[in-house]
Formats: sequence, C-alpha cells, structure tokens
Amino acid sequence: TSSGDGQYDAFMKALRIIYDKLGKDLPLLTDYQVSIPPGGKTDALVETVITWNHDGKEFRTRGLDADQTESAIKATEKMLNIIENKENILTDRPLTKVTYEI
Repeated sequence: TSSGDGQYDAFMKALRIIYDKLGKDLPLLTDYQVSIPPGGKTDALVETVITWNHDGKEFRTRGLDADQTESAIKATEKMLNIIENKENILTDRPLTKVTYEI
C-alpha cells in the first residue's frame, strides 16, 4: 500500500517500492498529457499519453478509459510490459506480463 497526492501518485509510489525491492529501475515519467479524444461527450473516454525515459531512451504509452486514473494506470501497465519484455528478451528469460489490481 502507499499514499500520495492523488490516486495515480499513490499508485506510482507503490510501484516504485516494489521495483526498489526487486533492485530494478523504473523509467522516469517526463510528460503526462490527458485529453478527451475528438467527438467526445460528457460520458467520453479519457486518453492519457505518458512519455517515459528509460536507459536514455524516450518512449510513449497510451491509456484509454472512462476514468482518468484508470487511463493513466493502463498507460503505465503498457510501460511495465515494454520494459519487462525487453529485459526478458535480453536475458533469455520467459516473457511475463505485469498486471495490477485496484
């Protein structure tokens, strides 16, 4: 468990605790953009695009959900899958999928 300034901040702090215990580095979040895709209405989906920097390389992930926090967590889950699968490929370990529960 963790606490933070908002739900996503608490999620990221908890994730950082897990990665610290595993001795792994998390990518640095360098940009966070939230928007309602074109054609959206009051019950529209929220799109979150997060830019990350990992090992000197920049990449973006996108999440889409009716809830802004869920959208950000989905984008973060994609980041985790990218870095974990990249690490597994480089070390010949079986691919794993990182999942979360709220």
